[in-house]
Amino acid sequence: MPFPPSPRARSGPRRRSLLAAGPAALALAGCTSGSGDAPEPGDGPSAAERRARARAARDSEGLLERYDAVIAARPALARRLAPLRAEVVRHAEAFGGGRKAAPSATGSPSPSPTATAPGNGAVPGSDREALAGLAAAERELADRRAKELLAAPGELARLLASVAAAGAAHVFLLTEGDA
Repeated sequence: MPFPPSPRARSGPRRRSLLAAGPAALALAGCTSGSGDAPEPGDGPSAAERRARARAARDSEGLLERYDAVIAARPALARRLAPLRAEVVRHAEAFGGGRKAAPSATGSPSPSPTATAPGNGAVPGSDREALAGLAAAERELADRRAKELLAAPGELARLLASVAAAGAAHVFLLTEGDA
């Protein structure tokens, strides 16, 4: 006897399919021929690659400021957002960013003066709106990184692909899943 369908119909991808797609995306990003991708030993990153890494680090640090602002304004969300915020810190570090701040013991870090949502300059009033704002920022950044990886050299392209996939998973978790 088949099980009846869930009374809660969901649209979009399931959490399991997103989590399963992440490693597949990484595997595909890592399947390059290697011809022309790798610099010769002793060659450092090009100036364009250094600029792209610095831009990606700044983008991650800006997103981190958004997380900090939401956590400071909506402390009830701190526990839910802590794992996602920690991932954003790791993304900034992977691109060479210097921000390694961790939330305080209470889970509500002090945001910088620029840590505000775009638009009216404040974090939205409700938890749902605050999460939607974070999801929109994550989505925009993931989309931009997915476009940038097409022109990036091998290793940086793989890193951009990985972080863009993580950002897409964050969007899902912020909008439909439980973090």
